[in-house]
Amino acid sequence: MRENTNHWRMKKINATEQRIGGFCPLTPKEIGIFLRALGYPPSTLIYVAAGEIYGGDARLLELKSRFPNLIFKETIATQEEMKAFAHHSSQTAALDYIISIESDVFIPSHSGNMARAVEGHRRFLGHRKTITPDRKGLVNLFDILEAGQLREGSSLSYHVTQMHKNRQGAPRERGGSLPGIKGRARFRTEESFYENPYPECICSSKEH
Repeated sequence: MRENTNHWRMKKINATEQRIGGFCPLTPKEIGIFLRALGYPPSTLIYVAAGEIYGGDARLLELKSRFPNLIFKETIATQEEMKAFAHHSSQTAALDYIISIESDVFIPSHSGNMARAVEGHRRFLGHRKTITPDRKGLVNLFDILEAGQLREGSSLSYHVTQMHKNRQGAPRERGGSLPGIKGRARFRTEESFYENPYPECICSSKEH
């Protein structure tokens, strides 16, 4: 049955194409480079809203070398407090969600369902600063950096800040479906309501 159903079939994924297209999450190292290029100092306190990191602590060290003040829910709660959430992954994810909503800045490494919901919630609460990485553009910069054609510093910082000056959670109307697409397919091309509930669920007048 699975093989005869288009959207259930096993898909062949080209990892290189996915990365170049900006569909892969940023790695801890890439997040570190990105944050430094945006101007965040090494003393910045960073809460990592995630479960088990792909690649484990070794990969996380690539971020910690740039930003040593990394914290997790396990480091700000006592063992006794965390016992209540043992074996309840949805509840521990809710802790990450709440902290992400209340943070000074939210920066998702990928565009998963939780990241989209957090972005939309922060917009609903007054368009709190949310920097959405342009992963496709960043991958190109990271490859140039890796090839030695660019160095971390003012030049990289300029490119990154210019790339993200309009990606910081400012009010904007939700993007519609792509032109020419009809039927159910159009829903897959329009911006998620949960990611951006403006204007339907956000009042634009102070009288409301």
